[in-house]
Amino acid sequence: MKMLFKPCIKFSAFFCILLSLLLPVRAEQLTLEPLTLVHAAKERLTHSVRYDGRYISIPYPNGDVPKEIGVCTDLVIRSLRTVDLDLQALVHEDMKKNFNAYPSERIWGLSKPDSNIDHRRVPNLQVFFKRYANSLALRRKASDYADNDFLPGDIVSWMLPGNLPHIGIVVDERHSVTNRLMVVHNIGSGPQLEDMLFDYKITGHYRFENAIGEE
Repeated sequence: MKMLFKPCIKFSAFFCILLSLLLPVRAEQLTLEPLTLVHAAKERLTHSVRYDGRYISIPYPNGDVPKEIGVCTDLVIRSLRTVDLDLQALVHEDMKKNFNAYPSERIWGLSKPDSNIDHRRVPNLQVFFKRYANSLALRRKASDYADNDFLPGDIVSWMLPGNLPHIGIVVDERHSVTNRLMVVHNIGSGPQLEDMLFDYKITGHYRFENAIGEE
């Protein structure tokens, strides 16, 4: 019996190690307090920002383009940095280890991470949020969503006409007519608070684990 038992233990250990190498490992989820992110997003409304997404070399980590310019991703980056999540560093470090998980080569022909721009591209943020936040189910059309499918602090991405990706943050204010939760985003006129959640095709819906353990 002992002769059979020891090889079985060794085989089981080997099998477990093999599985750990073959199966995808879920990245550890990041946490934040949703209302803190909501307040950070709404604070962005007080800033005058000219829409400008050109490539700019920036410091690392905690680097940022000049405060008077930015695009949709910069609004999300700046809001999350207020709650101590530096997307520049987080995305860059993840891309260094998992470059093939990101679309940088397929879309932009890149062969390695670039901390100046990677975190400022919506497709990269979509991959990052899928790996480190809850990626929630998408519906075929707006009418398929229930009122409670979206919560303040959710991050949503869309595809605009012309195949232009976009991203914004759901906040805790509702439109006076539609009663829908509104979104803080920058679609070209600087940070705006608008009832636009269902104006375009939703391509991603992400929710971070609540750092204080509440829904």
